[in-house]
Amino acid sequence: MRIVVAPDSFKGTLTAAEAADAVSRGLLRVHPDAEVLTRPMADGGEGTVAAALRAGARPVTTTVSGPDGRPVRATTAVDGTTAVVELAAAAGLGLLPEPAPMTATTRGVGELLLAALDAGARRVVLGLGGSATTDAGAGLLQALGVRLLDATGRDVPPGGAGLASLDRIDVGARDPRLREVTVSVATDVDNPLTGPDGAAAVYGPQKGATPEQVAELDAALGRFAAVVRRDLGIDLEGRPAMGAAGGTAAGVAAVLTCTVGSGAELVADLVGLDAALAGADLAVTGEGSLDAQSLRGKAPAVVAARARAAGVPCVGLAGRVALGPGELAAAGLAAAHALTEVADLARCLAEPAAVLEELAARVL
Repeated sequence: MRIVVAPDSFKGTLTAAEAADAVSRGLLRVHPDAEVLTRPMADGGEGTVAAALRAGARPVTTTVSGPDGRPVRATTAVDGTTAVVELAAAAGLGLLPEPAPMTATTRGVGELLLAALDAGARRVVLGLGGSATTDAGAGLLQALGVRLLDATGRDVPPGGAGLASLDRIDVGARDPRLREVTVSVATDVDNPLTGPDGAAAVYGPQKGATPEQVAELDAALGRFAAVVRRDLGIDLEGRPAMGAAGGTAAGVAAVLTCTVGSGAELVADLVGLDAALAGADLAVTGEGSLDAQSLRGKAPAVVAARARAAGVPCVGLAGRVALGPGELAAAGLAAAHALTEVADLARCLAEPAAVLEELAARVL
């Protein structure tokens, strides 16, 4: 029997790799001779680099600027000429002692891209998610040599607030290697850059912005889009997903050759999910909560869809299951089971790996 185990993280309790290992142990308890292939998943945010490393990429760790300018250590995954970079590793909200919605910068993400180029990358998968920033990727661009200048010819200050003084963009000094690089932006959101559904309005409050600051940031992002349209001839307004990670997707799209796609789909390709599923007898996926959000391009839905395309039955395991039989079937899941089938909530939270192992054994 060949079984593919490809869960996302169980947020707050288990990483995707820990969940995959727990499920694998449970399966092997029942079928010790089974061939179990673990392919931990992610949606493009936290866990994307870990998934690539687990699939065989090599780590490249460097010191870069954090969202408040303090140095942080961050790891990129490199496999041949492809590098996987997580924005959250250099500009994540968890790196700040306190929120800095107006000044948090993505400069460190640009420094990670430079490290990837130094490692020989010609394609970069940039996972967006968990950002502390609303700077439209301005810091990232500045790290790559792009000049964002005010009316006096000075570089605009860091953070989304600095974009309010943006007067012109000069790309003449950007790193020449960027002409040969393609960036695949991985995200699970489709918000535009500005407006009521934009980066500042929807995600600014989560990053500590007051209503007044949200308005300022939205106007600053609009200023960035206007200058990009005038100086670079690229219209960012109204395009889906440009608001991802505080508008970082917009900054990348303005200056680099890039595509924007589902984070889970890109990770599935990175970890070789289709090859693993070929000839498999069963697939197992899951995450902390299997619910309506899971069906909107999240990792379990992508795993289930690819398993169905390969003719492989797929089972979901989760902390909780909030989907009915019809919704599960439509998503390609033959069944779904919650940890609470094995233990009470207190034990599920205290010993998630052991409970998940037991659930996997019972389900198989």
